[in-house]
Amino acid sequence: MPEAAAVATTGESATDSMRAYLEAFESVAARRAASEPGRLGILRREAITRFQELGFPTKRLEEWRSTDVRPIARAEFGFESGAEGTTEAQLEAFRYAGTCELVLVNGTYREDLSRIPKLPEGVVVSSLARAWADHPDLVEPHLGNHAKFEHHAFVALNTALHEDGVFVFVPRGVIVDVPIHVLHIGYGKDGDAKPVASFPRNLFVAAENSQCRVIEQYATASDMAAGNTLASPVTEVVLEANAVVDHYKLQRESIDAFHMATFQIHLERASNFSSQSISWGGGLVRNDVNAVLDGEGCEATLNGLYMVEGTQLVDNHMRVDHVAPHCDSHELFKGILEGSARAVFNGRIFVHKGAQKTDAKQTNRNLLLSPKALVNSNPQLEIFADDVRCTHGSTVGQLDELGVFYLRSRGIGEQAARSLLTYAFAADIVQRIKDKAVRRDLEEFLFRRLPRGEVVRQAV
Repeated sequence: MPEAAAVATTGESATDSMRAYLEAFESVAARRAASEPGRLGILRREAITRFQELGFPTKRLEEWRSTDVRPIARAEFGFESGAEGTTEAQLEAFRYAGTCELVLVNGTYREDLSRIPKLPEGVVVSSLARAWADHPDLVEPHLGNHAKFEHHAFVALNTALHEDGVFVFVPRGVIVDVPIHVLHIGYGKDGDAKPVASFPRNLFVAAENSQCRVIEQYATASDMAAGNTLASPVTEVVLEANAVVDHYKLQRESIDAFHMATFQIHLERASNFSSQSISWGGGLVRNDVNAVLDGEGCEATLNGLYMVEGTQLVDNHMRVDHVAPHCDSHELFKGILEGSARAVFNGRIFVHKGAQKTDAKQTNRNLLLSPKALVNSNPQLEIFADDVRCTHGSTVGQLDELGVFYLRSRGIGEQAARSLLTYAFAADIVQRIKDKAVRRDLEEFLFRRLPRGEVVRQAV
């Protein structure tokens, strides 16, 4: 059982910080009371009460010992979304042609900026607030039933304070050919206004024998001075029997942003879920990814690539619960670190009693491009069944100097040689991305980021 958290601030600063969140909760609860079912109101109040008990997590807790969230706990945020300020022009760099696109600004859905084409009959793609009004029977059985807040302060905050998000429902036997793109934009306020804290809530449900592709993107428009904005999203994904979901997450917010995300997946019999998580933005980033394989014969693939520099910190906490027998899970996370950047990878595969014939693999590989970069990698296995095949491993290293020498001996400059080897390290993840637009976006970022990227572009 996870430990309870402890308050990260003391004295007057802790009191002021907690008071701000409590006031924000009362404001949200008052606004949403008339349009939401009573169950959600009760859930909100339970969540804010639990947050009061937990406070922000501290480094005294094992799950947070390498990630210091005091900058978030001490920060003064505004809780009004300011969603009206974003324009079409500010989104162009983040749009993907040919997608069903839903845009949220600071957690608030913007219908005027969204582009929703005609979809197969029965498919629901809408804001979460609208879904509560139009499809409560589809939302209520799932929202809050998978991502639990009892031991996680940021999930508690999201449950209490979220006002909007995205709801996707794919009915039985339906295949959605158009990728569903959920674009979350962080909007920085000008002047002396407080940076905004937002708590978007997403729920994706794939019914029996259905298929879809979802792209989640978190970004800050280049002409917005966002400051230390906070995005704390919670995404719940439910796959019923034989459903297939292909998922991508791109986290590319401004270098000053805080990003505290929870991603919860629940798989039923013979379902198949794959996710590619790419992170290169944010100053302090935490991704909690939890998958529950709860039906015989299901499969989950959770891959990721994080690229950080300067003083960025990215923390990926993974947990895969093998509850049912004959299930497979595959995890491959790679990190590229420059400057004084830090990364944390904490992965746990938990094989429950009775989950025989489990096949689980977990790998974390890190490439350090600076002597000041630091990685804490901790893959783990907990196995309570006796007929399983489980492996885990971790590597941390630098570029192969023999490889650099080989490329230089063939007339390639040192910078270009190092960039080519760095790209080759990342390409293992890049080539696993099936969506062409997402893959091209990541490739272009790498070409821009790497020294002598034009040489890498020509070579690949």
